Amino acid sequence: MSAAAGFSSSSYTFDPRPAYPLLSVAKRYWNPDSPYLHDPEALTLPKIREIWALDAPNHGDSAVLNEEALGPGSGYDYIFGWEEYGRSIHLFLSGLGKGVDVDFSMRNIVGIGHSMGAISLGLSMGYYPKINYQSLILCELMTMQRELHMKATNILVNGGEKRRDIWPSKEEAYNILKSRGTWKSWDDRVLRNYVESGMHPLPTAEYPDKREGVTLKCTRTQEVACYRDTLGPRRIYNNFHNIVAQVPTHLIYGAIDDYIAAEVKDDIINNRAGGIANLASYTRVPGAGHLVCHH
Repeated sequence: MSAAAGFSSSSYTFDPRPAYPLLSVAKRYWNPDSPYLHDPEALTLPKIREIWALDAPNHGDSAVLNEEALGPGSGYDYIFGWEEYGRSIHLFLSGLGKGVDVDFSMRNIVGIGHSMGAISLGLSMGYYPKINYQSLILCELMTMQRELHMKATNILVNGGEKRRDIWPSKEEAYNILKSRGTWKSWDDRVLRNYVESGMHPLPTAEYPDKREGVTLKCTRTQEVACYRDTLGPRRIYNNFHNIVAQVPTHLIYGAIDDYIAAEVKDDIINNRAGGIANLASYTRVPGAGHLVCHH
């Protein structure tokens, strides 16, 4: 058990094997004591019993546990479908595995996801038994028209294949990232947590011959494998009107149109959702782009 930012927390390993091969690390936060929750304007909001965060199977501590299952010849090493994250979310919330003794069918569940996570929440609705989401909060939903998606895929794959993923130490990684590009705009707490929790020591299965330094838990191979998937995002693009019809959906975009162009956001709202009136709410966050959650 640990405490951070006013929350008590505990980590769990969710194991759906043998039905599904990939483990997931989940973290539970409860009894929040954050000063933000004492804002008088927040008194009208529902009381939050607990918060659960679930890694994608190839991200964070889940990726470390799944190193062998994600490795060469696994089928996940070239394309990691976002459907896999959606399936993991569904298995977890449906209790179809071991390691988390909670009956989520008795809870009022609000799904919150960013980018690939937002898509995966939508994909989790396509399995049975159905998850009874009370609402969805989708931030920077990463889906768009086919032609634009293919262009974005090529850019992300090319960038991911060239991105640095080894540093001499966590402290040096922090100092290097803090001074460069996108990372300069991140909230310092987010960047420090990214380095501390998102990196681990060498050697790893990805770099068995490197003995010094640290690398990302979500390997460069897996990052790029995520970018190559076009089916998962496409499914949500085609089905978004059904999602907003079934579940109150809150859509959030950054006010800066960087990774997702303004025309894409307009298309999602006006065509795929059928208009702002079909959303529970629509928000643009000033001064933020795709990585709004990191600012």
